[in-house]
Amino acid sequence: MVLLGTLVNGLTIIIGAYIGVKLQRIPEKMKETVMKAIGLAVIILGITMALDGQEFLLVIFSLALGGILGERMNIEGKLNQLGGVLEKRMKRGSESSNIAEGFVAATLLFVVGAMAIIGALDSGLRGDHSVLLTKSVLDGFSSIIFAATLGIGVMFSSIPVILYQGSIALGAAYIVAFVPEELLDLMVSEITAVGGIMILAIGLNIVGIKPVRVANLLPAIPLAVLFVFIINTIA
Repeated sequence: MVLLGTLVNGLTIIIGAYIGVKLQRIPEKMKETVMKAIGLAVIILGITMALDGQEFLLVIFSLALGGILGERMNIEGKLNQLGGVLEKRMKRGSESSNIAEGFVAATLLFVVGAMAIIGALDSGLRGDHSVLLTKSVLDGFSSIIFAATLGIGVMFSSIPVILYQGSIALGAAYIVAFVPEELLDLMVSEITAVGGIMILAIGLNIVGIKPVRVANLLPAIPLAVLFVFIINTIA
């Protein structure tokens, strides 16, 4: 089943978020400390991923142009609007909620990264779900912590995760038919570097340093793929 790894990933996010919501009675100071610790870990993860890139100028150019396009399209604003709709539907009385924040932060963290792409390709091409199953465990535990601090909005991040990874898995055979393996490896390398910098920005947001509109950088990922293809075609 091509979508098995993706569906398990979505399910673990839902289960982890549900458990996290039940743990929301944790003292606020403890939540803050744990969240800052997660933010620092995410920063290190982002730096590690960013160093995987082989063409750093390409990464910079992708992020710069991607940021321009993302700001023009207002991707983060649209994601926040979607989270706001969910928030209005689920808010009870005067109960405070931060569904939009949890939805956007978790979606970006779970979608941006090499494991999502490589795992979905493995699922689609070889029926090997090991990478996505490993990612599922990591995302499940992350969901617990995120939901304990950011609320039930984290649970809804499972939807874009399933759509994103599912699309790659279903289209994997077509991708490999048109993209040589060596070129695909280069694309994944640069996507990892671009994604790593975005994850670094997510970590900075979590820690509370000057906020970065990370969602508006998302166009940098397909741009990195395009630039790698153009450079290698010209060469």
